[in-house]
Amino acid sequence: MSVEFIGFIGTQHASEIHPPSGPAIDVSYVEKTARVHEEGGFDRALVAFHSTGPESQLVVAHAASVTKTLNFMIAHRPGFTQPTLAARQLATLDHFTGGRVAVHIITGGSDEELAKDGDHLTKDERYARTSEYLDIVRAEWTGDKPFDYAGQYYKVDQGFGAVKPLQAPHIPIYFGGSSDAAIPVAGKHADIYALWGETQAQVRETIARVRAAAAKHGRQVRFSLSLRPVIADTEEAAWKRADDIVAQAKALREAAGLPTTGHRPPNAGSQRLLDAAAQGSRLDKRLWTGVAGVTGAQGNSTGLVGTPEQVAESLLDYYDLGVSTFLIRGFDPVEDAIAYGRDLIPLVRQQVAERDLRLARAAS
Repeated sequence: MSVEFIGFIGTQHASEIHPPSGPAIDVSYVEKTARVHEEGGFDRALVAFHSTGPESQLVVAHAASVTKTLNFMIAHRPGFTQPTLAARQLATLDHFTGGRVAVHIITGGSDEELAKDGDHLTKDERYARTSEYLDIVRAEWTGDKPFDYAGQYYKVDQGFGAVKPLQAPHIPIYFGGSSDAAIPVAGKHADIYALWGETQAQVRETIARVRAAAAKHGRQVRFSLSLRPVIADTEEAAWKRADDIVAQAKALREAAGLPTTGHRPPNAGSQRLLDAAAQGSRLDKRLWTGVAGVTGAQGNSTGLVGTPEQVAESLLDYYDLGVSTFLIRGFDPVEDAIAYGRDLIPLVRQQVAERDLRLARAAS
């Protein structure tokens, strides 16, 4: 199976070790980061969504205007735009980008963050609403005649989208969420299910759960894994850098009055990362949980540490479990993206191609 690499485009220079600097939307930074990912051979770049941040579709529209081949993954939260309108917005953008967009459905795990946008549903209610939302989006994208829809959260009379996505049969749907409420929705709707960087045992378990949920609908799902690789010329230097990153992240949080131990976000994805971190800061071959432990695993916060060859080997371990997409971003966002494109991505692609060729020969 082919392998896909996704990077990350922020709207300003920031990470767990860099306090946000510059305006909330630094146009030149967005343009520079988009071009770095395109030149580095990334397939896509994620643009995130947050209740206090810039609007992801508009950021992607601009990033697409300064690139030619880079595809994009638009983080999108159901519930704040009517699904019929969202379907037409995304389909329109798909045309203007030449079929370069995918949507990443993030239902949201923090009640406090959701409340900032006026959403006060429970987590289970939000996932039920997401399922209806995607029912309608897919109907707009693929239907050739008007449709009616009557659900608990949405009622549509004679809905129809005159604009269909440029991509067939529709824009790819990535999906995140690890709770018991999320997995059935993923099984019904996800084209690619996105995990954070968990242990191999955790990934194996989740893949099995999602595949079982998808099988109930006669579907197959691909899988994505999000990681923060820390690479250097030697293993010793890579672990030294990882230790420095933990120290910097801790100092930055302490300076901001934020906790560095004992905090546990309510979302299942973060809790699973913290469960892994409780086992130690170095797991499997080279899974690193240091920053997850300091930040409360607020987001994609685990990594792989080592030389490019060692990290590539660990990525292939996940590939063998069924992961075909890797979302990789660094703690020094631009510099790390350049290093991944130069030192890591070509190596993994080469090794995947060689492995697939050996398997094909063995099967013939």
